[in-house]
Amino acid sequence: MSHAHAIARLNDATLGAFALVPPSETLDHLVRYLSTWSGTDKLFTLVQYTLKLLAPVLIARARLQHRIGLRKEPTRNVSSSFAKFSDIIGDFRMLGRFCGIFPVLQWMISLERNPPPTRALLNIERLQGWSMLVYYPLEHLYYLRVHDLIPAAIPSIISLTGRYSRRFNLNASKLAVWSCRAWAAYVVLQFAHLLEDRKLLLMKERHIKKGRDVSIEERRALRRRWGVLWNEVVANTANLPLAIHWSLEKGFFSNELWPTIFALVNAIASFRSGWKATALPPRKPVVENDVGDFDSPLVSVEKQEM
Repeated sequence: MSHAHAIARLNDATLGAFALVPPSETLDHLVRYLSTWSGTDKLFTLVQYTLKLLAPVLIARARLQHRIGLRKEPTRNVSSSFAKFSDIIGDFRMLGRFCGIFPVLQWMISLERNPPPTRALLNIERLQGWSMLVYYPLEHLYYLRVHDLIPAAIPSIISLTGRYSRRFNLNASKLAVWSCRAWAAYVVLQFAHLLEDRKLLLMKERHIKKGRDVSIEERRALRRRWGVLWNEVVANTANLPLAIHWSLEKGFFSNELWPTIFALVNAIASFRSGWKATALPPRKPVVENDVGDFDSPLVSVEKQEM
């Protein structure tokens, strides 16, 4: 064996070690999911509220161990690290939403040219769009103000003409509350949206039950749509108490553990929904047919439950 050949084999065994790793559909799916801002935000939301929930649990565990003599100190450093990292993620997510208004504008423009199937859905989505147009600017102002990036008072539009010198006071707490109230309006409207979606799915279901020439793919698509609907019901139901809590100046829950739990439930449901939405369609099995009749392939399909 030549010296050059030995070096090449050594390089392949070390630098080319990933040749031994088989391709992963799960990894491909994860990269595809996280390549979008929505997917990345859902993942960070899941991490944020998992850490936020673990922090008080670890603190309570440390205190209990201290009482029974298993720990010298009633605190745990990792719990404070979890809480700090959770706050950093929350700040990062809010900063990332600075571009969130552009998809809303795109959606509202498209909505008027490609309206949903019913007038009720059209008006619901119009109102949801307008609520987001209120929510985003207020949240952006809150973020800039709470980080002391803008002054506490800014000149009004009228004062720019030189006739008046009126200024608007920017109270970070009020900006946060009113932005959350705009988001709360969206959440409430989403329940109306889900009711309309349910009506349409029931109509489709009745049509499929009456029809004779209904393909298996249509039945599967209907089951998938029902699954998406109920997942959205869970996510939005978890959002409702959060919207109420954050829309009140003094909040609704006295214990911050409850908002964390609801936020985690929403994060799990949202991540699950996004994961399923970015999944590639299942490959159709290839079945050999000796007769060569491609119009009637001999394919057996197992019944799948959602």
